[in-house]
Amino acid sequence: MGVAKFFRNLSYDFKRNRALLVMILPVVVYLIIFSYVPMAGAVIAFKSYNFNDGIFGSPWCGLNNFRFFFMSGKAWQVTKNTVLYNAAFIVTQNILEIAAAIFLSEIAKPRFKKITQGAMFLPNFISWVVVGAIAYNLLSYDFGFINNVLTSMGMERWDVYTDASYWPGIFIFLSAWKHIGYGSIVYLAAIMGISSEIYESASLDGANEWQKIRYITLPGIKPTFVVLLILAIGNIFRGNFDMFYQLVGTNGLLYNATDVIDTYVFRSLLTTYEFGMSTAIGLYQSVLCCVTLLVTNAVIRRINPENALY
Repeated sequence: MGVAKFFRNLSYDFKRNRALLVMILPVVVYLIIFSYVPMAGAVIAFKSYNFNDGIFGSPWCGLNNFRFFFMSGKAWQVTKNTVLYNAAFIVTQNILEIAAAIFLSEIAKPRFKKITQGAMFLPNFISWVVVGAIAYNLLSYDFGFINNVLTSMGMERWDVYTDASYWPGIFIFLSAWKHIGYGSIVYLAAIMGISSEIYESASLDGANEWQKIRYITLPGIKPTFVVLLILAIGNIFRGNFDMFYQLVGTNGLLYNATDVIDTYVFRSLLTTYEFGMSTAIGLYQSVLCCVTLLVTNAVIRRINPENALY
């Protein structure tokens, strides 16, 4: 009885929302083909993979691939680097994106607003390959623009590519510079969704601009901030491979401070061809991301159920 009712409701919903379901069908097919079907390959993490037997024919090896990763001495280091970098990116970028969105919303002249927003959005289209080339031309010890300026002023050169202490700040700055424009659009849309009548009422009550930002704008964009925070924390164990690899490359002097899970997996696969170990590390990374996402959403649901994802 319950099953028949379920299918009747499902058929009714399908007929009622047929146009919307057809529109979303390409996205569903894309996700199934490129996100769900490849998940079957995760079985390689528990096998001693070889090309002759293939994915499902290779012999099982249990947890040996995971054991090799944790006994290599790099597991804690690359995991710590990934989490700390992503935590710094989340904090700095959200603060700057919110500030940029508020700044754009307060600009009265439309022409200046469009120019400013376009200038902020432009770095998002620049490839990390190009950013890496720009950074090298600025920071190179022998030919870098910054070092040439320092020597012309009688100061010592910065040996950035052999000193790992500089790179946390470089990564945080470049990541914020590249993503602030794109991220601010989401917050700007949330600000535009706040009723103008609320601001008008606050003005009549004598509130200044800072008070309206504090008591109207910031609470108004809180749900958007929480959703973006949950999604960002859900990916806290995933490093931006393009950024880290293009800026550092294969410079072993910087690995201790700049190596993240993604770059470590890539180098391991290129040097050892251990597909099982690489898959094991990727599965370890995915499980951590999933658990973090579930825990974060559960905490937010307990604090404020309206802002939780589900």
